[in-house]
Amino acid sequence: MTENATKFARSQAIIESCRAGMAERIVGQESLVTGMLMAWIAGGHVLLEGVPGLAKTLAVKTFSSLAGLDFKRIQFTPDLLPADLVGTLIFEQGAGTFSVRKGPVFANLVLADEINRAPAKVQSALLEAMAERQVTIGEETHPLPDPFFVLATQNPIEQEGTYTLPEAELDRFLLKLQVPYPTPEEETAIVLAAPPHEGSSLATRKAEAARSGKPVIGPGDLSVLREDLASVRCDGAIVSYIVSLVAATRPSQEARKDRRTREDYLKYISFGASPRASIALGRLARVNALFEGRDYALPSDVKAVALPVLRHRLVLSYEAGADGLSADDIIGKILSVVPLP
Repeated sequence: MTENATKFARSQAIIESCRAGMAERIVGQESLVTGMLMAWIAGGHVLLEGVPGLAKTLAVKTFSSLAGLDFKRIQFTPDLLPADLVGTLIFEQGAGTFSVRKGPVFANLVLADEINRAPAKVQSALLEAMAERQVTIGEETHPLPDPFFVLATQNPIEQEGTYTLPEAELDRFLLKLQVPYPTPEEETAIVLAAPPHEGSSLATRKAEAARSGKPVIGPGDLSVLREDLASVRCDGAIVSYIVSLVAATRPSQEARKDRRTREDYLKYISFGASPRASIALGRLARVNALFEGRDYALPSDVKAVALPVLRHRLVLSYEAGADGLSADDIIGKILSVVPLP
């Protein structure tokens, strides 16, 4: 373990610097901070779900400042158009030609706020950006900045005027993080740290921006983290365990027909996770091992990331809703029945 700790000393220092910087602005929410950092290292996107007022937007802004990333926030609304997101062609009358005006998606970190309030055609435009790291404007394809990181938020309790995200788009999110309420102790600290009034002067806002805008990690540090991540081993037995977990989410046609032979959890799943889930579990198990200072992944690493990787990739049946079960409940059952390697 000492050799591993020495080997990953640079990565550990970068990770702790980021956590310390986030803790200066965000009270609690360690799982949110860890999930965002893991996805950033793994090169995936994150879906954040939680009620308003839980510091989701503040956490994303703080992370972009600490990482020195070009940040853009897009408020998704029902009247949003794809051109408002990716950009459009502008006719230059003097030159008699069209020029490209790039949209806010051309940034290192994009916050898609209340993503489920935009119609399907806007979500499809974002889907190309997330999956291909490029957008098409007119007849030309334009690459997006590297790194490119999307963090999307959605409100789980308000459904009026929203559009359900299709499974194809949900599958493009590496993680789905559920943002919980703070503990009483954390909420006390939040109240004590809050300013005495809602508004603030320009000088105060500039001081806060200067304090939160000093990067502690950057593109070079991301290369270090990914270089160390590449040296983390994932044994064949761990890969087989990952594949078994994902396969256990997929009811076969025979199991669908014969209710008597089904596992008791299979009746709650209409459609299981795709191979993208297996890839995501493998990547994030290695990232979790890196966070623990190990150069090898363990079954505990897979279990640690199973919920955020799988919860948005399962399509539950009506029986799950009738019995009051969530995707996390089903995943917990699967983790308990699939044997460890």
